[in-house]
Amino acid sequence: MALPLEGIRVVDWTIWQQGPVASAMLADLGAEVIKVELRGSGDPGRGLGAVSGNDLSSQPNFYFEANNRNKQSISIDLKKPEAREVMHDLVAKSDVFVQNFRKGVAGRLGLDYETLKARNERLIYASATGYGPEGPDSGEPSFDILGQARSGIMLATGEPDMPPLPIAAGIADQMGAIMLAYGILAALMARERLGVGQQVDASHLGSMMAVQGLSLACRLMMGNEIGRVRRSQSFNPLWNHYRCSDGQWIALGMNQADRYWSDFCKAIGCPEIENDPRFENMGVRAQNSEACVAIIDEAIATKTRDEWMEILKHGGDFIYTIVNTVNDLPDDPQVRINGYVEDFEHPSHGTIQVPGIPIRLSETPGSIRTPAPEFGQHTETVLMDVLGYDWDHISTLREQEVI
Repeated sequence: MALPLEGIRVVDWTIWQQGPVASAMLADLGAEVIKVELRGSGDPGRGLGAVSGNDLSSQPNFYFEANNRNKQSISIDLKKPEAREVMHDLVAKSDVFVQNFRKGVAGRLGLDYETLKARNERLIYASATGYGPEGPDSGEPSFDILGQARSGIMLATGEPDMPPLPIAAGIADQMGAIMLAYGILAALMARERLGVGQQVDASHLGSMMAVQGLSLACRLMMGNEIGRVRRSQSFNPLWNHYRCSDGQWIALGMNQADRYWSDFCKAIGCPEIENDPRFENMGVRAQNSEACVAIIDEAIATKTRDEWMEILKHGGDFIYTIVNTVNDLPDDPQVRINGYVEDFEHPSHGTIQVPGIPIRLSETPGSIRTPAPEFGQHTETVLMDVLGYDWDHISTLREQEVI
């Protein structure tokens, strides 16, 4: 079955997470992604020895594998003019160039947009940045935690009296990558329709602001953000999460709470609060939310989560679900049946589980075909098959320590 981006070639000059994930998303959809790594050292993501207490020395490097699957790797010394010529030749035969280096680095190496555009007018030149391409901080370096800090999301999670809380596992990098891939796809569509290449930029700052679009819109139009709220004071007690007797949590998502209030009171064994004047409708419940949440807390704490899932399933047309940890996800049947986690045969580690593809295309679905490449694994193959270099040329480049 055909893949949607078959025939699209991507030159991936990226490191760490934000840039590599964007190109990996394109690779999942069938693009030929050629990862360009610095001769001698490569992507520093290869060198991680441990992340969050996980020893990577004898296990798959989950960080590098997740960010670089379905790619090829070539290694070259970009400080040498011969290497830059290789890059220019490669760009001339490619559709997309992705980079995530600090502003000015690409220009010093002759890999800026104007230089590459002269080699390929139809090129899509994509940059993953920290704070956007313009402004006084456009040249400042950024990593995930800084993207979270600058965008406001650290103070959008948790409760009002908590300090800024970062979200684990590179959320700004991941979201920046998703937005960059989205921009690249839009640019490819524009090129198909209009015949033009162009630059694409997606930043930590802009991407994480987009994630908070509703709160930002509230601030822009109403003057105030949607602020942190204490769980015990949720304005709508049926839009909240509650702890069960076994320490597990359930979440309720009934935003039109009056539709469900009567049946819910009966389901949790508190029919007496249905007509309590403090809780007679959403507006009044919001004024007395702390008392209402306390009653529901006490009721939910009397049974296990499994028991509540059954009670809510049969007690009314409720909207609810379990609260998972990331550890729970691989065993969630909804995750497995939709392919959000997949089994993959790794050539070095046997059968492993990997994150699946989060979108489904009925006729041209993406796929996970190859693991992250070994360092420089495809250098000679790319030079021969893509660029048409002969063995003498390749041998000369190797002798000159270009590759």
